[in-house]
Amino acid sequence: MQDAWVISVPLDKTSSKSVEKLKRFIGRTNLASCCKFSIPDLKVGILDSLLSVSDELSTLDMFTESVMIQTCKCMREVMEQAGDKVMEDVLANGAHITKQKDLHSTLKALLKSLRVDMMSYVTNFQWDEVKYPTSLPLSSLVNIIKKEVSQVKLEFKSRAATYSSVKKRLQNLEHQQEGSLKTCSLNGIVRREDLVVSEYLTTLLVLVSRRDYMQWEKTYESLSEFVVPRSSRKLCEDRAAGIFSVTLFKRVVCDFIAKAKERNLNPHRFNLREYSFDLDEKQQQERMELSVHKKEHYGTFMEWLKAIYNQVIISWIHLKALRVFVESVLRYGLPVNYQALLLQSDTKCSEKLREKLSSLFAYLDPTSAVSDVTCDIPGLSQQDYFSYICFPVNINLLDLS
Repeated sequence: MQDAWVISVPLDKTSSKSVEKLKRFIGRTNLASCCKFSIPDLKVGILDSLLSVSDELSTLDMFTESVMIQTCKCMREVMEQAGDKVMEDVLANGAHITKQKDLHSTLKALLKSLRVDMMSYVTNFQWDEVKYPTSLPLSSLVNIIKKEVSQVKLEFKSRAATYSSVKKRLQNLEHQQEGSLKTCSLNGIVRREDLVVSEYLTTLLVLVSRRDYMQWEKTYESLSEFVVPRSSRKLCEDRAAGIFSVTLFKRVVCDFIAKAKERNLNPHRFNLREYSFDLDEKQQQERMELSVHKKEHYGTFMEWLKAIYNQVIISWIHLKALRVFVESVLRYGLPVNYQALLLQSDTKCSEKLREKLSSLFAYLDPTSAVSDVTCDIPGLSQQDYFSYICFPVNINLLDLS
């Protein structure tokens, strides 16, 4: 895992020397990488406006990151739950995915590629003047980003709900194809010639416990009048029970079932299975259509998730730039004169890098090392407060746990 921070220090002689020392230290120890983080000149406005924007940026930063986390989580869940039938020919340039390890590898490759794209964008960040004109007040820029992320959030909820609905309906229909004879679909098991349906006659399908086969054969003809003799046929069976057909007059169906109960047949051993060819064929057709629809929807949904993830990344990094600018003005004063840097380090090396940063820039705010100093910066706790300005960039969102 890696940590990434955008830091800001004044652009004066002392800080410039400290930055050079930092770069030499990084080059000597290889604890991190360091590059310039370019932020354009933005409209400062009045102090009250800056304080208000700072507070709003903090809230919006957390909201935007939460949308990114939801998007990453959804991508992982959709891929992991899609199943081989949906995954085939959709991922990895059409490569067939037949094993769980293949699915895991494909998911890992996708998340890795998104992470590379994310880090490339952060490292080479350039302010998008078209989307976020620097001529606008800071509050207007915040509102633009807020509107973008909120719209993504709403569309995400709608698309995720649609995909989940299709998946759930398909799962329910597929569940009917499986399970015991008590609940599974009888499509492909019962044939039209197994059923007698006429103006006066009908055929019932009865689930009989395997241990009660003999009892069924002995008693079904006498359970009611007008049962066709020797009409019962065993159509299929599993480990627990079998499906038997029995033909009788339609007008005695209710009497047949009632008499069976009077004979004290255990209801778990004798269950009427209602069946309709038309309904079953309709469900079968719906299942096939949903399966195709899910596969198609999977591809478009995944492409949309990847697209909006990249879109939110752009909004999020511009938010970080805004926060660095606003905080630099509030902390270092006017005229605006600061330099921003992007630092990336392995998590295991982060503590040493923090120690070096603290020693190099302690003069900016000696009280930052005092544990009982209250931090009044929106969105930051005392443990996040440093003598220099620092905002983390969570680049571990896409890590596959």
